Amino acid sequence: MTAPLVTILDDEPEIRQILTDCLEEAGFRTQSFARAREFEASLKRVTPDVCLVDLSLPDVDGLTLVHRLALEQGAAVIIISGRAQVQDRVTGLELGADDYITKPFDPTEVVARIRARLRSGPRSQPVSGNSASFAGWTAHFDRYILEDDSGAETPFSHAEGEVLRLFLDSPKRLISRAQMQESLGGGAGDSFDRAMDVRVSRLRTKLREDPKNPRLIKTIYGAGYIFLGDVSWS
Repeated sequence: MTAPLVTILDDEPEIRQILTDCLEEAGFRTQSFARAREFEASLKRVTPDVCLVDLSLPDVDGLTLVHRLALEQGAAVIIISGRAQVQDRVTGLELGADDYITKPFDPTEVVARIRARLRSGPRSQPVSGNSASFAGWTAHFDRYILEDDSGAETPFSHAEGEVLRLFLDSPKRLISRAQMQESLGGGAGDSFDRAMDVRVSRLRTKLREDPKNPRLIKTIYGAGYIFLGDVSWS
C-alpha cells in the first residue's frame, strides 16, 4: 500500500526540513515547496492526500490559496501559521481548511493531526449530476450552486457545501457539534465551533432564512443543529 503523500508549502527552509524529516520518519511521503507557483504546478501532476499551507507566503495570499484548494482539490488542507488570533483561525476554517495549527508547533502534533484527518476519510467530492431538492431549492453539488424555484442561482463555497451536504444527508435529525467535527475534520474547540456557526449563518442567508426564526436550519442550543426540510436526491 502506497504511503500517503503530504505536500508542504512554507517559505521557511527550516520549517520545511523539520516537517519533512518528521513526516518521513512517521511513514509519509513528502514534497515541499517555498513558492505557491511551484506548489500549484505540482498539483496538476499529482493530488496529495494532505496539503500543509503557510499563510504568510511571498507570492500569493495564503487564505486565497486555501480557498482555491478547498474548491478544486480532493486533498485535505491544513493551515500552519504564525497567526494565532481566533479570527484568523475562524477565517481559515471558513474558507475551507480542514484544520489550523499555529507556530511554533511540535512536529509530532502535526503528524497526529494529519493522521486524524486521514482517518476521517477523503473529502467528499461532488459527483456530476448529484443534486438535492428541498423547500423550493435545489443544491447542485457538482457546480456549487443553489437554485431557487424561479431558476435564480446563488453560489456556495466548498466549506458551506460540506455543511449543507451533512444536513441534507440527515434531515430531521439532530447533528451535534461532535458529529460535525468527526464528519468534517479539523481541530475541536472554540475556533471550530465558531467556524461552523459562520458557515451555518452564511447558508441561512443564501437560503433567505429569517435569522431570528429560521425555518430550515434550526439551532438546538447546547446540542447542535437540525435540518427540517424534506429532501429528495437526484
